[in-house]
Amino acid sequence: MSLSRSSSRTYLRLSILSALGLFAVNTAMAAPLEATNTNDSEMPQVELDKIVVTATRTPTKTSNVIAQTRVIDSEELQRYQGQTVTDVLKNQPGINITQSGGMGTNSNFYMRGYDSKQVLVLIDGIRYSSVSLGSPSLNLLSADQIDRIEILYGASGSSLYGSDAMGGVIQIFTKGNSVEQSNVSTTVGYGSNNHYQVGVTGQLKNDTSSLSLGVSRNETDGFNAITNRNSFDYNADDDGFESTNVSLALQHKFTNALSAGISGLYSDSTTEFDSAGKVIPYAYSDQKNGSANAYLQYKTPLTLTRLSYGQSIDKSTSHDNNSISYDNGSQFDTTQEQARLETSINAQPGTVIVGAEWLSQKLDASNVKVFNADFSDFTATAYDPDDRDVKSAFVGYQLADTYYDLQANYRVDDNSQYGNESTYNLGAAIRPLAGMRIGANYATGFRAPTFNDLYYPGDNNPNLKPERSENTEVFVEYANDMQTSRLTGYHTDAEDLIASGTNISEAKIKGLSLTSDWNMNDFIFGLGYDYLDAKNKTRTNANFDQQLPYRPKNSGLVYIGYQQPTFDMRLEAKYSDDRLTTENNELDSYTLLNLSGSAYITPNLRANLRVDNITDEDYTLASQFGNEYATEGTSYFTSLTYNWY
Repeated sequence: MSLSRSSSRTYLRLSILSALGLFAVNTAMAAPLEATNTNDSEMPQVELDKIVVTATRTPTKTSNVIAQTRVIDSEELQRYQGQTVTDVLKNQPGINITQSGGMGTNSNFYMRGYDSKQVLVLIDGIRYSSVSLGSPSLNLLSADQIDRIEILYGASGSSLYGSDAMGGVIQIFTKGNSVEQSNVSTTVGYGSNNHYQVGVTGQLKNDTSSLSLGVSRNETDGFNAITNRNSFDYNADDDGFESTNVSLALQHKFTNALSAGISGLYSDSTTEFDSAGKVIPYAYSDQKNGSANAYLQYKTPLTLTRLSYGQSIDKSTSHDNNSISYDNGSQFDTTQEQARLETSINAQPGTVIVGAEWLSQKLDASNVKVFNADFSDFTATAYDPDDRDVKSAFVGYQLADTYYDLQANYRVDDNSQYGNESTYNLGAAIRPLAGMRIGANYATGFRAPTFNDLYYPGDNNPNLKPERSENTEVFVEYANDMQTSRLTGYHTDAEDLIASGTNISEAKIKGLSLTSDWNMNDFIFGLGYDYLDAKNKTRTNANFDQQLPYRPKNSGLVYIGYQQPTFDMRLEAKYSDDRLTTENNELDSYTLLNLSGSAYITPNLRANLRVDNITDEDYTLASQFGNEYATEGTSYFTSLTYNWY
């Protein structure tokens, strides 16, 4: 079932009336239901000072982290039932996306002026991305199989994790990494465009072990991905998406000192899409994506040592109904293997981290099509070589004190393709007044050329060097029991950026980021504002001193919510300024108004509702070859989750 804009408005009215009715009913029911035996872990909660590991590689309070950090916990992820990680990220401060249609279609995200190839994505500590494109397929990962997401803004992650972290690090933690009690839950949901989801999760926990296994199925008919048409023909049909998603987490404590665990996240999906050219009018892609990780950990009063091994995959095969290539499409099968040994030492004061890492990246590509300029023909090619290894070592120091925080890291990566690359990070913060923190951070970063950069035919150069950056960040932060607010200013010089097969591009990126999150009794509210000046500084380029594509100068969000033990509601608005496309076309600014809420019908039965784009804003996130890709308009998704304890 496809929804027209008028039908969407009808659904909008019904959804708002339902939400208001749910609000009124639960207000009346709040007092008697508070006495029931509802599980506290399922209650809406806001925790302003959280524990993160991505920013320092050790558990650290956000109030002691120097770089800008944000946590999306399991409670917030409940608001994204039936959606993907891309849908979650696009509603976070300082992140903007492009997408060529609906759920599952190609997407890219931008953070601190960098695109997704320059932001490292980890799943339980394992690198997750395509080694051919360099970007992660977050549009294929279901949010319902995830415990939490940590976002580290800026380049300080480069000296912790190596290549591809110039713009930041996003780490995804598989569902079941923090099981609190044995339970079984099942979820059913339905939404716009005949979108449905069914899922079940079982979790077991005793004094020494925990096990979590989750499975879900997601399907939608989608909508027509192209809003306008140029001289090319295209298939004006709905572009659907379907996926089967699995998560696994097992942890066991052998003794008080020795523990081990495994985790895995997997998605098997099919995406229908519209091509920019007439050569593939009925196109779809089969994808297999995921990550698996195993670790052994030993703890003493002064040290914590962890040995881990993991692997991530990104496999895609394109198909179409054109006679020249039906069921014989391009296939890209990428694999990353990673082993790491690290030790954190209680140095009294502070913590020292030392470690070594090995990474293997492999690409198996077949039937790779390179179209002519008029889309009339293609050639096939292979990548040579199709693998590389990286050996790394890193050391760091962190101190969290009552009056100041310090962090210093250094890392060396030895890549079999281009040799050694070193990065470092220095940061410090002081507390001149109660609740106030002032700090600064300097970091270097780099991005290794992808296999497409190096070997893709027609636009490649096997002698490419890594992209490099120097980043300076200053901030002032104020926090108390009710709120946390932070103003961050940053400046980045990026050089040897890869464009048209050469290291010729330079860019200067500077910006301001303001975030403020409040929790006052039953109300939560907050805002995020980002100013971004990301300019092309390549003097030989026709776009010299022009804003980089898809980077809005101004973007922001505001939200307000109300929560009780048995229900919660949240209204949020997201704004993005005008943006240029890669073809120097301008995409108009837009403001999206979204509503989400949940309620306990019984202590074990929870209802969720999300309505996106309430005002039915007509906007575009991406454009290519003169084609503007569509967005959904007003949409909704509602679900029921039942828990057995």
